Amino acid sequence: MSEHVGRLAGRVAVVTGASRGIGFGIARRFVEEGAKVCITARKPDALEEAVGALGGPVNAVAVAGRADDPEHRAETVRRAADLFGPPDILVNNTGINPVYGSLLELDLDAARKIFEVNVVSALGWVQEVFRKPPPRGGAVVNVSSVSAIHPPAGIAFYGVTKAALNHLTSCLAAELAPAVRVNAVAPAVVKTRFAAALYEGREEDVAALYPMRRLGVPDDVAGAVAYLASDEAGWVTGQTLVVDGGVTLARRAG
Repeated sequence: MSEHVGRLAGRVAVVTGASRGIGFGIARRFVEEGAKVCITARKPDALEEAVGALGGPVNAVAVAGRADDPEHRAETVRRAADLFGPPDILVNNTGINPVYGSLLELDLDAARKIFEVNVVSALGWVQEVFRKPPPRGGAVVNVSSVSAIHPPAGIAFYGVTKAALNHLTSCLAAELAPAVRVNAVAPAVVKTRFAAALYEGREEDVAALYPMRRLGVPDDVAGAVAYLASDEAGWVTGQTLVVDGGVTLARRAG
């Protein structure tokens, strides 16, 4: 249980890509801290299970769909508002990376799809949630990646989209202030199904590269996101908080 119980009391959050992994960890942390949450993902069954784990419909509602579908975004915001009130927190957690290999061999249609989901849809969610000024100060937290900071082998274009997301964060922060704060978190490898290929079968070797000597878990990211979404970060906007167990420090030292 979070030590900050009630820090998000009265808040309504939309968390995308939240049926499992980092997104679910964020939604769970929000509920622990008093928020109501509307979670999205593509698979209805996984979402239904997640809502149950969040305490049921008194705490959470789920809307299945694709993050890059404008109708899904509109329906999600309507459902959240009808059940809990207008959302004032948005977490853009949805991200895809369906390809692996060099940029020279990257299929350009795949590149367009990755950019559409990871960047354009993030902007679309902000437009939908904050089309009208929130009843109280709003907050956006975009889930980026350390791949935006250091060129990642095999997933370079994913890193390109996350770098764009970081800059979008800064631009939105400047444009939406003072009504809405916009920040991002940039995790390194977190132990989820999405990142499994980066550590499965060699976790000890990968973790040895981290000064903290372990990989991240969803709660590591959820705590940072909850802080940025809360009034405790009321004078923080336009920032990307690196949550990486120190691995980027180790790379710089090398």
